[in-house]
Amino acid sequence: MTYRDVASKQVLIWACTAVASRMPVAMTPLALVFLVRERPGGYTLGATLAAAYVLGEIICAPVLGMRLDPARGRRHLALGLAGGTVGFTGLGALAGAHSLVLGAFAFLAGAAPAAVAGGQRTLLTSLVPERAVAQALSTESMLMSGVWAVSPVAVAGLALGVAPRVPLLLAAALMAMSIVGHWLLPAGWAKGEQDGEAGRVKLRVLIHAWPVYVTGAASITLLGLSELTLPALLEQRGIGVGWSGPMLAGMAMGAGLGAFVYGLRSWPGRLRVRSVVLMCGMSVFVILAALIPGAAGIAVVLVLAGTLQSGALITRNLSLREALPPGALAAGYSVMYAAAGAGYAATGSLAGGLLQVVAPSTAIQAGVVVTLLLSALGWWGEVRREGSGAGGDLAVGLAGAEGAPVAGGRDTERRL
Repeated sequence: MTYRDVASKQVLIWACTAVASRMPVAMTPLALVFLVRERPGGYTLGATLAAAYVLGEIICAPVLGMRLDPARGRRHLALGLAGGTVGFTGLGALAGAHSLVLGAFAFLAGAAPAAVAGGQRTLLTSLVPERAVAQALSTESMLMSGVWAVSPVAVAGLALGVAPRVPLLLAAALMAMSIVGHWLLPAGWAKGEQDGEAGRVKLRVLIHAWPVYVTGAASITLLGLSELTLPALLEQRGIGVGWSGPMLAGMAMGAGLGAFVYGLRSWPGRLRVRSVVLMCGMSVFVILAALIPGAAGIAVVLVLAGTLQSGALITRNLSLREALPPGALAAGYSVMYAAAGAGYAATGSLAGGLLQVVAPSTAIQAGVVVTLLLSALGWWGEVRREGSGAGGDLAVGLAGAEGAPVAGGRDTERRL
């Protein structure tokens, strides 16, 4: 159970493919703002386009995730990436088009590849031994932390130094390259097709895994709260708003470090207990960021918050593997993706509303309370589901329909 189990040619190809497909996701919100900021009401239009993009992700991630075929997942992922490439190309090539046209392309860019992240995660875990799943998920988290740390800098540099449309054209090119990468990987992550009955049971299994989605959304909500309120908090403290970029980059690097440490060893306790402990620790650091007056102190606690946040996300992904059978994992990861997007969007609305009536530090503390309530709800749901055994019975039913065993069962928890 070490990172050596993850080191292989196939995983390296997967890593390059995943970075190429997810870099556009990290680039898009800021790139859309730069694309239209010089128009009348440009910042409002940019926020609207970003909302259309996120709405496409939220709506289509569970819908497309349910349609992923474990035996021929590559075809579905390639079609989604192709649709995303068209959306990004339209945004970059038709930058001066009517706002409704840009909104349609933004929605397409978010909607078409919305299930790709879930499919890719499932594919990754199929490329490594079962004992190395935690290390594989940690590796993915490290890669994505790097992507999110680099993307804002790349977007700002290209938009200001070359042209506002260039980041979106680059996003289109990267997404197209990821299609090629998938043809160097296995065609799917399981054998056999699902019949109609298995598909109906899968929906029931996904619904019964709701506590995992709630807790996963809570961790993203806390991350979004930190990102969206940090500039206002720095201004309240008399610190240059320009420091928000380096601080958030430090938070992303802390997440990468946390993911690496999480994969180094086995950790005691049940997954749901680990998740609650990590979420509580992250909440403490975010509250400290709201209370500390100095820039150095805020930067340090944000790095520590990022370190714990990556661990919380990994435990959620492992819990989902424990709750769902193999044929439903890609759909489950896609639902988690949609829940995270919804949580982030809700955080933006909450932060925007609170900042109109209270100080930024107070808004952050109120957001932390909401996050802790969501975490408690998810924990209660997992305890209740385990006590009733309903989720396990449904998972077994779907596994029987697909002719595959339940993924992990209790083994994942015992190994970690």
